[in-house]
Amino acid sequence: MNNNDILIRLRYALDIKNADMVEIFKLGGMEVTKEEVLKLLKKTKNSNKDEDDHNDNINEENLLCSNFMLESFLNGLIIFKRGKQEPKPGQSHRPAMSVKDNGTMNNVLLKKVKIALALTSEDMLDLFEEAGVIVTKGELSALFRKEGHKNYIECGDKYARNFLKGLALKYR
Repeated sequence: MNNNDILIRLRYALDIKNADMVEIFKLGGMEVTKEEVLKLLKKTKNSNKDEDDHNDNINEENLLCSNFMLESFLNGLIIFKRGKQEPKPGQSHRPAMSVKDNGTMNNVLLKKVKIALALTSEDMLDLFEEAGVIVTKGELSALFRKEGHKNYIECGDKYARNFLKGLALKYR
């Protein structure tokens, strides 16, 4: 699952309008026009293939969503849903980017959507269950661990896809 698919599914699940998408990107520190948002949300023919294969199918009507863009959107979503938080003394104004590579994007997605929607661990487990996937509390906490921790587990596409499906079932 690539970043464009994540953005499309998240937008659908939370029923976010195009104007709100532009605003969320702006809150995340990225200037994007409405036309660019539409290009980001356009599905490609081979959206289920690996990202390397996916790059060949991008044309001028599509815009590839980078890790930086998606994380900026997720940061903006937190501000959009919860409000701007004033930085503590000694803290930078802009949060450090969490995504190191494509493998960690799904973990960051789970963490930031959990924060944005003020979900508890029980809520997260219910969302997974609603999508038909049973996740234990231990597995869930391992997904939220910092990369490099001994109990850290990389979140696969299956978990991310079912989490977004559970969100859609709950919020639509």
